[in-house]
Amino acid sequence: MIIEGLLGFTLAAALFVFVVPDRLAGKLATALSLVPLAGSLWMFSTYSGEGNAFFAGGDIAFQTRVDWVEIGQYTLQWNVGVDGISLPLLVLTTILTTLALVSSWTPIDERQSQFYGLMLLLETALIGVFTGLDFFLWFIFWEAVLIPMYLLIGIWGGPRRKYAAIKFLLYTNIASLVLFAGFALLVFGLGDSIGTLSMPEITQALHAGELDSFAGLSAAMIQELAFLLLFVGFAVKVPVVPFHTWLPDAHVEAPTPVSVILAGVLLKMGTYALLRFNFTMLPEVAMTSPVPEIIAAVGVLSVIYGAMLALAQQDLKRIVAYSSISSMGYVLIGLVAFTPHGMGGATFQMVSHGLISGLMFMAVGVLYNATHTRMVGDMSGLADRMPWAVGIFVAGAFGYMGLPLMSGFAAEVLIFIGSFDGIVTASPLVTGVAMFGIVIVAGYLLWAMQRTLFGPFELETEYEVGRAPLHDVAPLAVLLGLVILLGVNPDLIYELIQDGVNPLVEYATTSVTGGELA
Repeated sequence: MIIEGLLGFTLAAALFVFVVPDRLAGKLATALSLVPLAGSLWMFSTYSGEGNAFFAGGDIAFQTRVDWVEIGQYTLQWNVGVDGISLPLLVLTTILTTLALVSSWTPIDERQSQFYGLMLLLETALIGVFTGLDFFLWFIFWEAVLIPMYLLIGIWGGPRRKYAAIKFLLYTNIASLVLFAGFALLVFGLGDSIGTLSMPEITQALHAGELDSFAGLSAAMIQELAFLLLFVGFAVKVPVVPFHTWLPDAHVEAPTPVSVILAGVLLKMGTYALLRFNFTMLPEVAMTSPVPEIIAAVGVLSVIYGAMLALAQQDLKRIVAYSSISSMGYVLIGLVAFTPHGMGGATFQMVSHGLISGLMFMAVGVLYNATHTRMVGDMSGLADRMPWAVGIFVAGAFGYMGLPLMSGFAAEVLIFIGSFDGIVTASPLVTGVAMFGIVIVAGYLLWAMQRTLFGPFELETEYEVGRAPLHDVAPLAVLLGLVILLGVNPDLIYELIQDGVNPLVEYATTSVTGGELA
């Protein structure tokens, strides 16, 4: 019942924070967020599950499964649990939420109880996304994420906050309708072979060949159409090119703590769902040419195009936002490889990017708190005035570039090793082109740092620019420590991840390709 405890406590904490005085809200919300953080770390330390939750024989850890509502032939269930894929993302969610709340103490100075209550409400929904195993329950949490995020951007955001919030809501809500249609098509095609909307049960029915024709569509056509609808729906959330245009606007207008959660966790909802639905439920489609080649091309395009767009920006937040698009392209390349290190590295990259992007957005926020500008051309010489914040910012940027002994390096190496021998035609060439994205990343980050952090201090501002407060720097130091920890010892979570992805790779190797990948 630990997952129910996390969900119930976080929801109750959110409702409580809504009604406390503003002067107490920030510290109280942070203190309350330590409970789900401690709970997730306890789950991580005691996890003893094996296999993939969606496969027969997979051990679903901390599972609760109770019948809920009867709708026709289907029994909707309260079905939650974790495996080696979802547990690291659950821990990432609770860590980033607590640190984002601490980073909110300086910039959020109005309607604080509402802000912190919404942040905890957002955490509740995110916990549900990474633990839900019944589609109806999972989809409720998936959609619930949109409400607090829309309000957080629309109320506490920048000058164009309403535009950014509406654009975010429209893009992601339409994408949700598309993915819902894709999943419904699979359910109708399975007919009487399933009696619940349990995602593991549906996966196993699909793998057993239970899919039949529906509405004049053959089973093969249903698989292909469902795969396309699901992919588009999740690609918007990731986002990948060309569905990326909502992200920079949302990041620029969102307050810094919200950008931390948006980049660190919300984008991982899309990649996590792609892994669970497209690559786990429908591997036959994902491995049939030209589908893997198209997905790999989208991944490479996202890597290169996102990095090139970042190179052209003057706003530090936009630079980091476009960097996220580039980084998520690597996840696609790893997933479509269908190799242990490809899929494992892609999942590791979700966690690594969550930490590094959270660090980078937080660091940009600290600089903005002091200078009240994010424009590269307006700042210089901040290293002398803010040595600790700038030092951590530089370290985080090198983590983004893939500096050895940092998590970004480990993630990218694993992806490149896995994708080099993947199922994609000319996979060495695809991997080589994707690796070139690292050069572009280094170019724009070094350029931005040289302009803003070093040289003489020439910023014209009415504000005193000095050392950042301890409560602003401390979350940066924690994130940097975690980035280094996972870089030095990737097996801290990678063995867990491999335990979750190996059954999928084994199924793809034996059942889909007849052992050709072995």
